[in-house]
Amino acid sequence: MTAETGRVFIIGAGPGDPGLITARGLQLLADADVVVYDRAVEAALRWARPEAERIEAGAPAERDTAQDAISMLLAEKARDGHVVARLKWGDPFVFDSGAQEALFLHEQGIPFEIVPGVPLAIGATAYAGIPITYPGASDALVFLRGHEGEIDITPEVDWDALVTVDSTIVCYAGPRLVARVLTSLVEHGCPQDEPAALVYRGTQPSQVTVTGTVEELRQAAVEQGESRGEPALLVVGEVTGLRDHLRWFDERPLFGRRIVVTRSPEQARELSDLLQNLGAEPVVAPTFRLAPPEDPEAVDRAAASIDSYQWVVFESATAVARFLAALARGPRDLRALGGVSVCAIGPSTADQLAVRGIKADVVIPEFRVESIGDALSQRGPLDGQPVLLVRADHQRDVLAQDLANRGASVTDLVAYRTASDGPDSRAAQELYRMLLDGKVDAVTFTSPTAVRRFATLIGDEQAADLLGTTVVAAIGPVTAAAATELGIVPTVVADPYTVDGLVQALVRHFDSAAGE
Repeated sequence: MTAETGRVFIIGAGPGDPGLITARGLQLLADADVVVYDRAVEAALRWARPEAERIEAGAPAERDTAQDAISMLLAEKARDGHVVARLKWGDPFVFDSGAQEALFLHEQGIPFEIVPGVPLAIGATAYAGIPITYPGASDALVFLRGHEGEIDITPEVDWDALVTVDSTIVCYAGPRLVARVLTSLVEHGCPQDEPAALVYRGTQPSQVTVTGTVEELRQAAVEQGESRGEPALLVVGEVTGLRDHLRWFDERPLFGRRIVVTRSPEQARELSDLLQNLGAEPVVAPTFRLAPPEDPEAVDRAAASIDSYQWVVFESATAVARFLAALARGPRDLRALGGVSVCAIGPSTADQLAVRGIKADVVIPEFRVESIGDALSQRGPLDGQPVLLVRADHQRDVLAQDLANRGASVTDLVAYRTASDGPDSRAAQELYRMLLDGKVDAVTFTSPTAVRRFATLIGDEQAADLLGTTVVAAIGPVTAAAATELGIVPTVVADPYTVDGLVQALVRHFDSAAGE
């Protein structure tokens, strides 16, 4: 590889769940300058660098001209010296165009690497609780080409020979193709009572699995025609009968629940991951995003002189991360905090400190001005004591004023800013439509600011009306009170006041509702 030429990594991103990308694929995606991705794996872009160029290439290209254009794009970006991640649905070499793109790059002298992925046939069946091979079951496994090319042409195979083989048959089929494949099997001798299954939206929180006999599924497919309107993974064979014993994915407590997360993309990961691990589909609302403070050098100055303070008070986990990053950039390190007392507002803030090896001297469950001042005063008089308050710009300076009234010498440091998307943004409009159509099961709030920003995004009156039709979950009483002030009635209030406590409160709520 020359200094002028980059490299292309053709990465299988799996069948839908972004967590199924391999460790190698994750590493390369995180390092890439340019990401060319199939629409079906857009969720995996969460692992890409924020500044990486992102180019949607379709899912997958069904026309030769479109495929040629993608191949040329990859070569062009590599010639410009970029590291290119070509993110593909499933596995690049299983019923996909990965080999075609790699051959083009080979002919052009462009270095490339193939990173295997989890094919749909493997991932979706595992998530449905269907082992496509099993001791004592069929000794052969047959993959039929189906909807991968976004066409519904019946596979050209020897159907008479196929049905004589004791095998499990797997085919990714569009709505018309399901009926054609099953009809071909029955017409050529496949027993009508052979067990079968259809897995829709495999490995995603909205996954649906339908089981029955070949004839039952064939009749249903013929009657439905295009009405279902989406492809599915067809599995034919006795292994489908094991689903009732091996299903796990759709048995999780929040499976299929669409839950809105009202945090910045940088902060949403923890809550989103917890929800997704329990089966929910998290939707990150564009309420605000993080930005550097107006005076970044003020953060660096405060970090450099941290040992001159008696107390440092962190108002959020992000405040911790921003301040300690400034400390690491400067001439000091964590040892400078050795003589400084540390206060964390909120368990998540304390957890962020603990991850960095710092145990907070005082942890305040929620932002209550008097409680914070009282807790610090109980550790010793504040009169004349230098206190550093590290916060975001949207957090009011009432705490700084209260501490000053108690005699402290307060340095009020804004470590980061927040900016909101407008109500007219595409993301805001999509969220509004989901709420209006009743397609949201719950909306979570982890701070009073998140409540206010959400109301601004949706509209104060609209927010109260729309949230009256779904579950509203608040991380604690202070956040719940902020919602109530805006006419939003909280359904769930977490206890303890943590992200994990919020998720468990949602689990209890939906479990209780299901039992009624």
